Amino acid sequence: MKTRLCLIGYGKMGKMIASLADSRDCEVVSSIDPNSPQSHAHITAETIGNADVCIDFSHPSVVLSNIHKVIALGKPLIVGTTGWSGHLEDIRHQVEKAGTGLVYGANFSIGMSVFTHIVTEAVKAFDHFDNYDIFGLEMHHNQKADSPSGTALELSKIIMENCSRKASTLFDTAYRRIEPHELHFASIRAGSIPGTHMVGFDSEADTIELVHRVRSRDGFAYGALQAAKWIVGRQGFYSFSQMISELLC
Repeated sequence: MKTRLCLIGYGKMGKMIASLADSRDCEVVSSIDPNSPQSHAHITAETIGNADVCIDFSHPSVVLSNIHKVIALGKPLIVGTTGWSGHLEDIRHQVEKAGTGLVYGANFSIGMSVFTHIVTEAVKAFDHFDNYDIFGLEMHHNQKADSPSGTALELSKIIMENCSRKASTLFDTAYRRIEPHELHFASIRAGSIPGTHMVGFDSEADTIELVHRVRSRDGFAYGALQAAKWIVGRQGFYSFSQMISELLC
């Protein structure tokens, strides 16, 4: 039996998920987007209908409200929209109280999820050698709604947790020398640049760069569909990375 989906946000990602759903044994039974004439305007029990799970790729300005509404209706939810990281613990509590399930991620690419595992192990390794400094760079097209990207925030968090030499992250322009304890993670927005994230390790002798570059949105859509199928019948609050880790076990 196919997994029934309600898409919240019917922009580029919503349409991509809809176009690929059948290939992953899913079907879209409803979509909600006040800016799309093809969709319902509001989240209600009636507009979600008989969907098994909701997938939100909307906008940072409305994502938190969307999450609250879906949890209140007791539906499992996949959240690919960023901009609500300061509310994680509150949403976790709500999900657990409602007895439903939620998977969230700044990046639903399966390749990116494996990339973060590689970065984690690399940071741990280079932490033993203080002649290597760590830095980050992310680049996206000029239509991206946020800067730095949610993925850059996640990668910086991984570095902070695993590098004893870094105590804070600098995303903004400093107009001064970068201090040794600061992780400099730069952002670029221009043209049609595909989503690119790089973590580098530099010494006087050499440079090592780990890079993930998106070639199409298909990877994000397939990851979201995988998460949708996985969360049905489960309870709890999971990051996409946690889901991938469970699948790799």
